[in-house]
Amino acid sequence: MIKSKLPNVSTTIFSVMSQLANEHQAINLAQGFPDFNTDYELISRLNFYSTQNYNQYAPMTGVEKLRFLLSEKYSNLYQSYYNFQDEINITSGASQAIFNVISTLIHPNDEVIIFEPAYDLYQPTVELFGGKVIPIQLKYPDYAIDIEILKEKINDKTKLIIVNNPNNPTGRILSENDLKQFEQILQETNCYLLADEVYEHITFDGKAHQSFAKLKSVKDKVFIVGSFGKLFHITGWKIGYILAEKELMKEFRKCHQFNTFSTHTPSQYAIADYLENPEHYLHLNDFFQEKRNLFIEGLASTNFDVLPCEGTYFATANYSKISDLPDDEFSKQLTIKNKVATIPISAFYHNKIDDHVIRFCFAKKDETLLKALDNLAKL
Repeated sequence: MIKSKLPNVSTTIFSVMSQLANEHQAINLAQGFPDFNTDYELISRLNFYSTQNYNQYAPMTGVEKLRFLLSEKYSNLYQSYYNFQDEINITSGASQAIFNVISTLIHPNDEVIIFEPAYDLYQPTVELFGGKVIPIQLKYPDYAIDIEILKEKINDKTKLIIVNNPNNPTGRILSENDLKQFEQILQETNCYLLADEVYEHITFDGKAHQSFAKLKSVKDKVFIVGSFGKLFHITGWKIGYILAEKELMKEFRKCHQFNTFSTHTPSQYAIADYLENPEHYLHLNDFFQEKRNLFIEGLASTNFDVLPCEGTYFATANYSKISDLPDDEFSKQLTIKNKVATIPISAFYHNKIDDHVIRFCFAKKDETLLKALDNLAKL
């Protein structure tokens, strides 16, 4: 009998709800993936490189052109320079990058601070390497980070702080002042910060994404993770990247090379060609804001209370006016009876805090969203 390293981990809520959606032919607004096609221009570049024998191992660090263009992107957008040779690495999805940062840093009994509701990858990965998660619970309905509470939680054992910005599932974003407070904390302590910024180009209402790449004074303490899957609607390609100061990257690559070693070659070349035109990502926020507005305006005519959505392609809503069921049970009933699958927010808390809030993914075709809204209006 294997002694489990993760005895409390079971199938993720995302898999559970997607399976339930399939079983009951429900509209899947649970799992975070688009149901529309990516740009044919990007697909054609993938086809080109696949047929031109770009099918062997890519460099462990990633295709050079792609890393060079990422360096340019961060210089132009955030006035922050990352050397494409020593400080940028392509990974097999953002999740692999996050996993490898944790494997690089965490030794037994190290403490890692995460903000809940949190993406479910963080805690089990920390525990795999013998670390201890210190959760800070963000409170409904604002889900704002209290910097004073963060300061109180930091001690000599604190090795890492994980921040997801824009935040999944709450849809909240950090301000420039928030980043300054994190900068001060990093200057005054010995801990590192992992910035999960996979939704960096999905912010709304004219609010700019505040990347931790801007914090030049603490560059030697910050890992930044991004996702081409989220950027170009290609989640199934599993292509991500990481930026870090060269000494941090040197240690990261020691773990990376024995994990996936390298990432799908033709995809990297295709994305590099596509990334040459900044217009392919600079207006992504406008595209998703139209979908957000369509969906939350539709929800406004129901008995759901919609919470603010400043970024990501997720919207959250309180259903207290509709039902007093626990959020996991309400989500299941919504899937079975009303044919709309969602995610209960309690799944993002280690102690399953239930404020009767569920998460919808609006990265869908307009007709998909309208059909879901029609079903929800019948509640």
